[in-house]
Amino acid sequence: MINVLDFGSQYSHLIVRRIRELGVHAELVPHNTPLAQLKKSDGIILSGGPQNLSDKSALRVNRAIFNLGVPILGICYGLQLIAYELGGMVRASGKREYGPTDVTLTKTTGIFAGLAPAQKTWMSHGDQVVRLPKGFIQTAKSKNCLNVAIAHQSKAIYGIQFHPEVAHTTNGQKILRKFVSITKAKKSWSMKGFVKNSIEQIKKQVGLDQVICALSGGVDSAVAATLVHKAIGNNLTCLYVDTGLMRQGETTQIIKTFRDHKKIKLKVIKAENEFLKALAGVTDPEKKRKTIGELFIRIFEREARKIYPSPGLRLPSPARREGNNVTSTKWLVQGTLYTDAISSGVSIGKTAAVIKSHHNVGGLPKKLGFKLIEPLRELYKDEVRKVGKILGLPEEITQRQPFPGPGLAVRIIGAVTKEKLDLLRSADAIVREEIKNAKLPTIQQYFAVLPDIRSVGVQGDARTYGHPIIVRAIDTADYMTAHWSKIPYNVLEKISVRITNEVKGINRVAYDITSKPPGTVEWE
Repeated sequence: MINVLDFGSQYSHLIVRRIRELGVHAELVPHNTPLAQLKKSDGIILSGGPQNLSDKSALRVNRAIFNLGVPILGICYGLQLIAYELGGMVRASGKREYGPTDVTLTKTTGIFAGLAPAQKTWMSHGDQVVRLPKGFIQTAKSKNCLNVAIAHQSKAIYGIQFHPEVAHTTNGQKILRKFVSITKAKKSWSMKGFVKNSIEQIKKQVGLDQVICALSGGVDSAVAATLVHKAIGNNLTCLYVDTGLMRQGETTQIIKTFRDHKKIKLKVIKAENEFLKALAGVTDPEKKRKTIGELFIRIFEREARKIYPSPGLRLPSPARREGNNVTSTKWLVQGTLYTDAISSGVSIGKTAAVIKSHHNVGGLPKKLGFKLIEPLRELYKDEVRKVGKILGLPEEITQRQPFPGPGLAVRIIGAVTKEKLDLLRSADAIVREEIKNAKLPTIQQYFAVLPDIRSVGVQGDARTYGHPIIVRAIDTADYMTAHWSKIPYNVLEKISVRITNEVKGINRVAYDITSKPPGTVEWE
């Protein structure tokens, strides 16, 4: 077991993900986790975070952690904490470092063993260590930061200012692998083991109760539904709410996949008019997400009563008898992932900065009426795909592109209308078709965005004043960081020509060349 102490970094969960990639069990725990629990760890990692040690409200760590005899690695803010707590000095840097940074290793031992002195890394810091604590030495430096990495000369305590967990750090995984080897943690983590344990846990948790799944048709909900179905069979009913915010052909594909392929009970609810009415005039992206999430769950409650009629919100039938008591617990399955929780600021220590509310997290109403089953909450997207493969789902499902829970509503900037949805649906279908036909293997996600602006154009010798479409495509390994995709010009040209010719009302196409960070994958 390696415990990752969460200080609120957007990458905290990604550290866990990288350690598990090495076959070692890791968990994200609060920054103030009791020492008795941490002492049982094979290793401890202090995550980064948005804190500034000069602020009184900055999160701290119990100084006694450094006397536990457990190997420790501090990343970014974690490095600064090590230095600060052990008597070093941390100050604001004259020149901040954000993004790709060249680093020179001054000692190629410890976690840097076997690496060349010159390294490409990913930085994200404004403060830096300017004086080392007693017993520590410098092990790496950069042009603007003297102590990029430090190590204790006798204890297995290491600190690095850059982020080894992100793909932009060339040898980041090698550094984490070396730290794991220093901890001597045993390899005990696998997706097959996760599937087996999850099925057993769901059976124990649910018993004979009936369960409803919030099926969206995306990879996450599809795998979650299949996992729960594997555990409880026909006691699962999937409800698919056709919000009218889906991509072209989406509903037909969902019905075919789950009714025909997996033989799972599926009820389709047509609710486009309800969602369009609720979203009328709503332009703020957070309000959009929460409006959709609220209505989404209310529709579920309404449809649940139709399936298991009973007065009020309680659903006593079918029920499970435990001794002389009859339970009537309502269960709702959701495909919430680690990334959903961290993007919503719902980190373990509740210290992460809110980037956006996920519809399964920040958008939930307070009085849900259901108990949640979130079997994928510990996983990242690529791990979920592996679980789907183990469960026997076809590739068209496991390799399906991520699609936001609020659907096209968050790919329309500004107010959502039926007209805009139809425009975006048609343009998006062309983008997806042309990129798929071009067979560009490095691109993980691609879609169209409809901004809330118009531009002048010329079509058929006449002036037009239509909407533009923005094409977004990214290369990523984990969806926590991403590069914009270098789509060949001839493919972009074909997309542009087809959209402006075939989608009436669109007269311009632009291409988004922003990576994550500083941008996000989605626009809203």
